[in-house]
Amino acid sequence: MKKFILFCVFAISYYCSSAQTFTLKSADLGGQFTNEFVAGNFGCNGQNHSPQLGWSNAPAGTKSFAVTMYDADAPTGSGFWHWVIVNIPPIVTELKRGAGDPEAGAVPAGSLQSINDTGAAGYQGPCPGEGEALHRYIITVYALNTDKLGIVTGTPAALSGYLLNKAALAKASLVVYCKR
Repeated sequence: MKKFILFCVFAISYYCSSAQTFTLKSADLGGQFTNEFVAGNFGCNGQNHSPQLGWSNAPAGTKSFAVTMYDADAPTGSGFWHWVIVNIPPIVTELKRGAGDPEAGAVPAGSLQSINDTGAAGYQGPCPGEGEALHRYIITVYALNTDKLGIVTGTPAALSGYLLNKAALAKASLVVYCKR
Protein backbone atom coordinates (compact mmCIF):
# COMPACT_ATOMS: atom_id res chain seq x y z
CA MET A 1 0.00 0.00 0.00
CA LYS A 2 2.84 2.38 0.86
CA LYS A 3 4.42 1.75 -2.57
CA PHE A 4 1.09 2.41 -4.28
CA ILE A 5 0.67 5.75 -2.47
CA LEU A 6 4.23 6.78 -3.37
CA PHE A 7 3.57 5.81 -6.99
CA CYS A 8 0.38 7.94 -7.04
CA VAL A 9 2.18 10.94 -5.53
CA PHE A 10 4.98 10.55 -8.10
CA ALA A 11 2.51 10.20 -10.99
CA ILE A 12 0.53 13.27 -9.96
CA SER A 13 3.72 15.30 -9.45
CA TYR A 14 5.05 14.25 -12.84
CA TYR A 15 1.78 15.05 -14.59
CA CYS A 16 1.48 18.48 -12.96
CA SER A 17 5.08 19.41 -13.70
CA SER A 18 4.89 18.31 -17.34
CA ALA A 19 1.48 19.78 -18.19
CA GLN A 20 1.76 22.79 -20.49
CA THR A 21 -0.57 25.75 -20.29
CA PHE A 22 -1.90 27.79 -23.17
CA THR A 23 0.49 30.74 -23.39
CA LEU A 24 0.64 34.07 -25.26
CA LYS A 25 3.94 35.90 -25.79
CA SER A 26 5.23 38.83 -27.80
CA ALA A 27 8.75 39.58 -28.98
CA ASP A 28 7.66 43.23 -29.42
CA LEU A 29 5.99 44.05 -26.14
CA GLY A 30 7.28 44.63 -22.65
CA GLY A 31 5.37 46.30 -19.85
CA GLN A 32 4.41 49.42 -21.83
CA PHE A 33 3.63 50.19 -25.46
CA THR A 34 6.34 51.94 -27.44
CA ASN A 35 5.57 54.54 -30.09
CA GLU A 36 5.69 51.90 -32.84
CA PHE A 37 2.46 50.36 -31.54
CA VAL A 38 0.66 53.56 -30.41
CA ALA A 39 -2.11 55.07 -32.55
CA GLY A 40 -1.33 57.58 -35.27
CA ASN A 41 -4.65 59.40 -34.85
CA PHE A 42 -6.93 60.87 -32.16
CA GLY A 43 -4.11 63.17 -31.03
CA CYS A 44 -1.40 60.47 -30.85
CA ASN A 45 1.56 60.34 -33.22
CA GLY A 46 2.53 56.67 -33.11
CA GLN A 47 3.12 54.31 -36.02
CA ASN A 48 0.00 52.19 -35.29
CA HIS A 49 1.65 48.83 -36.00
CA SER A 50 0.10 45.79 -34.37
CA PRO A 51 2.66 43.83 -32.31
CA GLN A 52 4.03 40.39 -33.07
CA LEU A 53 2.13 37.79 -31.07
CA GLY A 54 2.84 34.08 -30.67
CA TRP A 55 1.05 31.37 -28.73
CA SER A 56 1.69 27.77 -27.77
CA ASN A 57 0.15 24.74 -26.06
CA ALA A 58 -3.38 25.13 -27.37
CA PRO A 59 -5.78 22.56 -25.95
CA ALA A 60 -6.82 19.47 -27.88
CA GLY A 61 -9.86 20.12 -30.03
CA THR A 62 -8.86 23.66 -31.02
CA LYS A 63 -10.42 24.40 -34.42
CA SER A 64 -9.38 28.05 -34.76
CA PHE A 65 -7.91 31.00 -32.89
CA ALA A 66 -8.92 34.61 -32.37
CA VAL A 67 -7.07 37.63 -30.97
CA THR A 68 -8.48 40.73 -29.31
CA MET A 69 -7.08 43.87 -27.72
CA TYR A 70 -9.26 45.66 -25.18
CA ASP A 71 -8.69 48.83 -23.13
CA ALA A 72 -10.36 48.17 -19.78
CA ASP A 73 -9.70 51.74 -18.60
CA ALA A 74 -11.16 53.76 -21.48
CA PRO A 75 -13.56 56.33 -20.03
CA THR A 76 -16.54 55.02 -21.99
CA GLY A 77 -18.31 53.03 -19.29
CA SER A 78 -17.72 49.87 -21.31
CA GLY A 79 -14.02 49.95 -22.23
CA PHE A 80 -12.70 50.16 -25.79
CA TRP A 81 -12.05 47.36 -28.29
CA HIS A 82 -8.86 48.03 -30.27
CA TRP A 83 -8.61 44.83 -32.32
CA VAL A 84 -10.65 41.76 -33.17
CA ILE A 85 -9.32 39.09 -35.53
CA VAL A 86 -11.09 35.72 -35.82
CA ASN A 87 -11.07 32.49 -37.86
CA ILE A 88 -7.31 32.10 -37.56
CA PRO A 89 -6.57 28.52 -38.73
CA PRO A 90 -5.53 26.03 -36.02
CA ILE A 91 -2.09 25.47 -37.60
CA VAL A 92 -1.20 29.17 -37.15
CA THR A 93 0.55 30.09 -33.89
CA GLU A 94 1.77 33.60 -34.67
CA LEU A 95 0.70 36.97 -36.01
CA LYS A 96 3.57 38.98 -37.46
CA ARG A 97 4.16 42.61 -36.56
CA GLY A 98 1.86 44.78 -38.67
CA ALA A 99 -0.69 42.03 -39.33
CA GLY A 100 -3.42 44.32 -37.97
CA ASP A 101 -3.24 46.56 -41.05
CA PRO A 102 -6.06 45.31 -43.33
CA GLU A 103 -4.32 46.82 -46.37
CA ALA A 104 -1.11 44.84 -45.75
CA GLY A 105 -2.71 41.45 -46.36
CA ALA A 106 -0.53 39.97 -43.61
CA VAL A 107 -3.19 38.01 -41.73
CA PRO A 108 -3.38 34.24 -42.17
CA ALA A 109 -5.57 33.07 -45.07
CA GLY A 110 -9.20 32.70 -44.01
CA SER A 111 -8.88 35.11 -41.06
CA LEU A 112 -11.24 38.03 -40.60
CA GLN A 113 -10.47 41.38 -38.97
CA SER A 114 -13.69 42.76 -37.59
CA ILE A 115 -14.30 46.38 -36.70
CA ASN A 116 -12.80 47.94 -33.60
CA ASP A 117 -14.54 50.65 -31.57
CA THR A 118 -13.50 53.36 -34.04
CA GLY A 119 -15.71 51.60 -36.62
CA ALA A 120 -12.78 50.53 -38.80
CA ALA A 121 -11.51 47.00 -39.41
CA GLY A 122 -8.08 46.07 -38.09
CA TYR A 123 -5.77 47.24 -35.34
CA GLN A 124 -6.21 50.59 -33.59
CA GLY A 125 -3.23 51.40 -31.40
CA PRO A 126 -3.63 52.80 -27.90
CA CYS A 127 -4.14 56.52 -27.41
CA PRO A 128 -5.30 57.26 -23.87
CA GLY A 129 -6.42 60.78 -23.06
CA GLU A 130 -3.79 63.27 -21.95
CA GLY A 131 -3.36 63.33 -18.20
CA GLU A 132 -5.31 60.12 -17.62
CA ALA A 133 -3.90 57.37 -15.43
CA LEU A 134 -2.21 54.37 -17.05
CA HIS A 135 -4.57 52.36 -19.21
CA ARG A 136 -4.48 48.55 -19.20
CA TYR A 137 -4.62 46.97 -22.64
CA ILE A 138 -5.55 43.31 -22.47
CA ILE A 139 -4.40 41.31 -25.49
CA THR A 140 -6.02 37.88 -25.54
CA VAL A 141 -5.69 34.85 -27.78
CA TYR A 142 -8.62 32.44 -27.75
CA ALA A 143 -8.50 28.75 -28.64
CA LEU A 144 -11.94 28.07 -30.11
CA ASN A 145 -14.14 25.02 -30.56
CA THR A 146 -15.28 26.19 -34.02
CA ASP A 147 -13.42 26.85 -37.26
CA LYS A 148 -15.59 29.90 -38.13
CA LEU A 149 -16.99 32.20 -35.47
CA GLY A 150 -19.88 33.36 -37.65
CA ILE A 151 -19.23 37.09 -37.67
CA VAL A 152 -18.68 39.55 -40.51
CA THR A 153 -16.41 42.58 -40.80
CA GLY A 154 -19.13 44.90 -39.48
CA THR A 155 -19.96 42.85 -36.37
CA PRO A 156 -19.58 45.08 -33.30
CA ALA A 157 -16.55 44.17 -31.20
CA ALA A 158 -18.59 43.66 -28.02
CA LEU A 159 -20.77 41.06 -29.80
CA SER A 160 -17.63 39.41 -31.18
CA GLY A 161 -16.28 39.25 -27.61
CA TYR A 162 -19.47 37.60 -26.41
CA LEU A 163 -19.30 34.97 -29.17
CA LEU A 164 -15.59 34.39 -28.52
CA ASN A 165 -16.16 33.69 -24.85
CA LYS A 166 -19.00 31.25 -25.66
CA ALA A 167 -16.75 29.28 -28.07
CA ALA A 168 -13.52 29.45 -26.02
CA LEU A 169 -11.78 26.24 -25.02
CA ALA A 170 -8.99 28.30 -23.43
CA LYS A 171 -7.58 31.80 -23.51
CA ALA A 172 -4.28 33.44 -22.67
CA SER A 173 -3.64 37.15 -22.15
CA LEU A 174 -0.95 39.80 -21.88
CA VAL A 175 -1.51 43.12 -20.15
CA VAL A 176 0.38 46.09 -21.58
CA TYR A 177 0.14 49.65 -20.28
CA CYS A 178 0.09 53.05 -21.97
CA LYS A 179 -0.08 56.65 -20.77
CA ARG A 180 0.26 59.99 -22.53
